[in-house]
Order: sequence, then C-alpha cells, then structure tokens
Amino acid sequence: MAASSVCRVGSAAGRAFLRGLRSPAALLTLTRNRGVATYAQTLHNIPETQVTTLENGLRVASEESNQPTCTVGVWIGVGSRHENEKNNGAGYFLEHLAFKGTKKRPCAAFEKEVESMGAHLNGYTSREQTAYYIKALSKDMPKVVELLADIVQNCALEESQIEKERGVILQEMKEIDSNLTDVTFDYLHATAFQGTALGRTVEGTTENIKHLTRADLASYVDINFKAPRMVLAAAGGISHKELVDVAKQHFSGVPFTYKEDAVPVLPHCRFTGSEIRVRDDALPHAHIALAVEGPGWADPDNVVLLVANSIIGRYDRTFGGGKNQSSRLATLAVEYKLCHSFQTFNTCYSDTGLFGFHFVCDPLSIDDMLHCAQGEWMRLCTSTTESEVKRAKNFLRNAMVAQLDGVYRLELVVSAFSRLIKLQNSGRLFVLLTM
Repeated sequence: MAASSVCRVGSAAGRAFLRGLRSPAALLTLTRNRGVATYAQTLHNIPETQVTTLENGLRVASEESNQPTCTVGVWIGVGSRHENEKNNGAGYFLEHLAFKGTKKRPCAAFEKEVESMGAHLNGYTSREQTAYYIKALSKDMPKVVELLADIVQNCALEESQIEKERGVILQEMKEIDSNLTDVTFDYLHATAFQGTALGRTVEGTTENIKHLTRADLASYVDINFKAPRMVLAAAGGISHKELVDVAKQHFSGVPFTYKEDAVPVLPHCRFTGSEIRVRDDALPHAHIALAVEGPGWADPDNVVLLVANSIIGRYDRTFGGGKNQSSRLATLAVEYKLCHSFQTFNTCYSDTGLFGFHFVCDPLSIDDMLHCAQGEWMRLCTSTTESEVKRAKNFLRNAMVAQLDGVYRLELVVSAFSRLIKLQNSGRLFVLLTM
C-alpha cells in the first residue's frame, strides 16, 4: 500500500524506479523525457511581458512571476552617444550623483531608507542608456518605485557632492586606464566609429570631468530626462496593475515636452573599417580586438550571431578541460599555446553594433592567433556541423532560462523598444593594442 502511494506521487519515473532494476534503459529514457518536459514547461511558463503607456509617454513594462523578490528599474534612452565633445561624461558624472541624495531626501536619509528595506541599489551608464535599478522584496515594490521617481526627478546636485564625486571619477578613470581590456574596447569604438558620437568613451575626458559644472549637469537632465524616453521595468513577484498605479502616482510629473519643440535627434554613427595600434614593449602581453559592423538591438540576425559566438566559445588558461573542450578554437589555443584567453562579443546599439572577438596573447603569438581566429569565422560559413549548432543552441537556451528574474531580464524587456533599422555597407575592422 505504501509503495503504491509513493508510485502515485512519484509519477512515471517513480513507478519505473520501483519496477526498477529489470529495465534500466526504460528508467534512463523516462529520466531524459522528464528533463525535456520540465524544460519545455519552463519555456511555456515564461511570463508575458505587459506594457502600459502613461499619459505623459512613459512606458511601464513588467513580467510577473511567483518570486519573493523583484527588480525594478528606470531605463532612460540617453548615454554618451547623446553628448557632445564639451559635455562628454555628463551622464557618467550624473550616475555618481544619483544616489547622493535628492531634494526630498538628504544623502544620509536616502541611504538609510534603502538599507532599511535590505534592498540592493545600483545603476549604470552606457553609450545609449542610463539605468537606475533596485532589487528588493516584492512587498516593497511601491517604496522602490517612489525612490526611483525621486532619483530621476529630484536629484539634489549639491555642490559639495559634485566636488567630492569629481575626485572619485578622476580616480576611477585612472583605474580604467590600467584595465587593458577596457582600454582596448575604447580604442575599438574610437576607430570603428571615428568622428562620431559612438567613438567617445562613456566616462568622458579628464578635462571635461574637471570642468563640468552644476549648471551643465542640470541642463543635461532638463534636456534628456523626458517621459517618452523612459521605461519603468519590473520583473519578479509584482502585479502589473499595481505597478502602473504606483507609476502614475510618482512618475506623472516627469515632463514630456521640449523647450521650443527642440527634440534631440540621435546622431547617425557611420562604421569605418580601420586599424589602430598602440605599442608598448614594456608590457608583457598583447590585447587584440577584431570586429565587423554588427546589427542593431532589434535585428533578428542577433540570434544567429549569438549562436555563432557560442560555437566559437571562449577560453581562459584557468579553465579546466584542456584539449577536450568543445570549442575548436579553445582546443587549438591549448594545443599550440596561442593565447592566454579569448572571448567573443556582439555589442549592439539602436542602429548598429560590433561583432567580433578579443584575445590576450604573447607578442610573438599574435599572427598565429589571428590566423586561427579568422579561420573560425570562415569555418562558420563553410563547415560548421549540426552537432555544434545544437550544442550552441542548448547553451543559449539554458543561459536565458536561468535568468528569468533580475536586471538581465529587465534589459531584455527594455530592448523590445529598440528600433529595427536595416544595416548596409558592412566593413572590416582590425584593432591591435600591443602590450
């Protein structure tokens, strides 16, 4: 009787186990089928993205799930691409000031309010986006939305905090200059999009940071922080209706008109196939980035490129596996000691992007590693096997399903609002930073 009860609870796999040793092959088959069914069910249960637009043009997007936590953030369509040579770095500067108090909440009171919820507060600035987000318990969602609205609309911009953060940013810029990977990608953008806004760094120049004033930062907010350029996104244990109601309460005051109807236009950034080399024989390794123009955020070709990058894979000497890794390029790197590490990337913007790979190697191995890496690109076009494609798809599916909550999921929600633009005139880019 007890055994039959267990069978009913344990379903087909449980019954097979109790019948057991007579048919191990059947048990393995059932186990595999159970795994497939569970995965399919997971995909089927991915929550629907709900979107509501407020009267002032601000969009509220959410995905509901039965989670005890939620992540709520404000994504603003402004970044270093919207800056000019004189105010480049203003968005990054503003990010540092966003959590230093508002007109309603002094710095100490603001920090105490966040800590009292046990919440995690963060933000970032990129070339096209500025984001502030908070991860907290689901029951605290209304307070989280209130805090985000206060940050966006009432940032204090106190002179004392500006001067304090100016020193912090200048120190950060020195640290960034010592990160050779970041330096390489800044050079990559500088040459790929030379003479355009995407060629500038997110942090700006040292001179700009030294001379930006409170008036410059206030003007940046006044021009760019408009409701139609904002998305309030949430994922986790939240109700979309409740989120919209709270958003109406706290975000309805965000302005949606521009002075003299001077709506900022996103500048076109042309791709230029080119090469830049910075040589320093005192450094032991070379950092190399090779890229071609990629598609924008909303282009369906991104899915294909993600699969292609998964086939090429990534490698670091600290990884285990050696010659037995699934990545062919990683196997070559191990066998012939071609590099210390390599990674692929597909960096997307609204209407363009960069698709390529970056690696670190000894100076004498540059030509060999470049030859093998470019050979992998050619192999993608001519002799990729079905098993490689299947493995890459499985890797991507598992990675996406594993991140149904949190900031990554919110970024997927927000990216749905990106524009779809046909790309033409792809070229070749080679960036070499010899270390």
